[in-house]
Amino acid sequence: MRLGAFSISLSVKDIHTSKAFYEKLGFEVFGGDITQNWLMMKNENSVIGLFQGMFEDNIITFNPGWNQNAEDVNPFTDVREIQKHLKEHGVNLVSEADETTEGPENITMVDPDGNPILIDQHR
Repeated sequence: MRLGAFSISLSVKDIHTSKAFYEKLGFEVFGGDITQNWLMMKNENSVIGLFQGMFEDNIITFNPGWNQNAEDVNPFTDVREIQKHLKEHGVNLVSEADETTEGPENITMVDPDGNPILIDQHR
């Protein structure tokens, strides 16, 4: 099972302040739209998303079908296959993908310590 690109999605109070802070750590913007209160930032293979006012908690994020540069990779494990595997292994999902569809879809779950996990397929 291939989960794809890994990032942490941070719920921030002030996107401009957070952007400036992470730039001091060597991160550079490589996606997003600050006017919509979200940015993707990268330092080598480390990726963080900054999201102001979009969700409450920080979220562990995986993107099947993408590498750390948000470029398509093949082959990849479709999120619906990941969902099936997780359900077969007793993982409770908070939200599920529609198994009758193809293309972009996502699932969410919470780990045993309460950390939200998003598996978000864009292709």
